[in-house]
Amino acid sequence: MPELATVTVVGVVVLAVLVVIYLKLRQNDLLGTFVEKRRAGSKLVSRAEYVEGVEKIPVALALTDTAFYYENPDLEASFDLDRIDEVEYSQDLSTGRSHDTHHEVLRLRSHGAAFEFLLEKAECAKWMAALPPRTLEGRPTARAV
Repeated sequence: MPELATVTVVGVVVLAVLVVIYLKLRQNDLLGTFVEKRRAGSKLVSRAEYVEGVEKIPVALALTDTAFYYENPDLEASFDLDRIDEVEYSQDLSTGRSHDTHHEVLRLRSHGAAFEFLLEKAECAKWMAALPPRTLEGRPTARAV
């Protein structure tokens, strides 16, 4: 009887691992759908990771003449380009957390909120050409009272 319990536990663990692998592969397939959907009307489309706190959420990024999109099966978000105050490229996350050396950070600031995306270095170079870095150009971000 103890052998049956051992086999059952091993079977449940193997099933859990297979489910996690399946979900990751399925998410990549779904991201590919978002990439293909945006490719026709966009200047640039890439896969990236949206960094929110400690989470890294896989997303598809797209840049059109008027908007920046980041999407995945659970998230559809965009910025009008005229609403983005700053565009910055960096090797470090704003939280100070480290990431692997194969990625660069695309940081967008809009109305005081920062949005960070991890891009592969080759893709980051394309984004820098299509969406060049810019700052508030001397506009004050805070005023003395």
